[in-house]
Amino acid sequence: MTKECKPKSISRRKFIGGAFASALSFSIVPRSVLGGNDYLAPSDKIVLGYIGLGKLTTNTLLPRFIENDGTQVVAGADVDANKMKRFVDSVNNHYSQAANSNYKGCDGYADFRDVIARPDIDAVIVVTPDHWHAIPTIQAAKSGKDIYCEKPLSHTIAEGKAMVKAVRDNWRVLQTGSMQRSWRDFRHAAELVRNGYLGEIKHVKVAVGGPPQNCELPAQSVPEYLAWNTWVGPSEFNPYNEILSPPLEQDHWPRWRDYKEYGGGGMADWGAHMFDIAQWGLGMDRSGPVELTPPNGNDVKYLTYRYANGITMTHEDFGKGWAVRFEGTDGNLEVSRSFLNTEPASLKDIKIKPSEHLYVSNNHYQNFLDSIKKRKDPVADVETGHRTATVCYMGNIAYELGRKLQWDPERESFVNDEEANSLMFGPRRDSWDNYM
Repeated sequence: MTKECKPKSISRRKFIGGAFASALSFSIVPRSVLGGNDYLAPSDKIVLGYIGLGKLTTNTLLPRFIENDGTQVVAGADVDANKMKRFVDSVNNHYSQAANSNYKGCDGYADFRDVIARPDIDAVIVVTPDHWHAIPTIQAAKSGKDIYCEKPLSHTIAEGKAMVKAVRDNWRVLQTGSMQRSWRDFRHAAELVRNGYLGEIKHVKVAVGGPPQNCELPAQSVPEYLAWNTWVGPSEFNPYNEILSPPLEQDHWPRWRDYKEYGGGGMADWGAHMFDIAQWGLGMDRSGPVELTPPNGNDVKYLTYRYANGITMTHEDFGKGWAVRFEGTDGNLEVSRSFLNTEPASLKDIKIKPSEHLYVSNNHYQNFLDSIKKRKDPVADVETGHRTATVCYMGNIAYELGRKLQWDPERESFVNDEEANSLMFGPRRDSWDNYM
């Protein structure tokens, strides 16, 4: 079977030229460009700013980067003043305990554009609700900054295409937060599939949650610490409800993911993890399915994708939690965050040959930092993240329309279907369109 190619390095000439071209338009020239080469000096820390300071930042993405000796966190932005204060206090406390005499303090901003405008920041960590992924990512790329963007990469297919273009046009590094690509069991599963140990793959089952619903939550009074209109930003306006942005004292995950105005439901939330592994195993990181058939209550029980090579994939709960099942002519494989099972059982113990390895990353966050220094694509680069998100969102579109759809993965559009293509853009307000 075809093996994954190692990601191409960004050439010195193209990197510097592209970075200067984008930087001049913003009057921002990153330190890595002024340094005159493609690598940061070994002693030079990668300076980070955060955009979105909620629970995921606090619990995961701040600790993962701030505890790395190769980084320095200097700024964060959020429309929630309480979250901003918590972040700034946490960062300052970390560096004060580390006795870093060179640290000048962390700044907090209400507007993400203030983070992007800082010439001392090399990369941004975008951890906003899904509907706010595209604009900060595109603006950061145009300003010459590298990006770690949480999954799913985008909120719509059209946004994803614009994000790929901005990152590639400006020779930026982007890591999508689909961190299962850096977990051993998922990589081993993909390597077994890609190298033919299951024989010819016939079918894949992906178990994740369902599509989103329209937001019809009752209106509540907007807290004084929250800029609600900015939280809604480019998406369709709905009144404030604490389910979408809970106060700090509630300390639970917000549920904006459930609503199509702001997220993609379970299809895009966990789908960005599990459809991602299906795409990886099938070697479709630069492509995707060509046909979708939604369930009809009769002969089609599950949403069914078909690839050009004849492989089918269903969105189907097969009783193992959120997981992926590959079915081949010589065996089957099931993988999740809790298990890697094969039929026959001996398959999972196969030692992958050096020539059969896919892109190896054992630390998703270090992989991003290493890719910045080496100017090469990370394990979950911008197009990988976009193609996975596309699988999730085309599934949601098929559920919404309730009919078979044809997809052209080269043109990235539905075939002869204006209604389906119009849904690639999603609900929007036009006040932010000039930032795309």
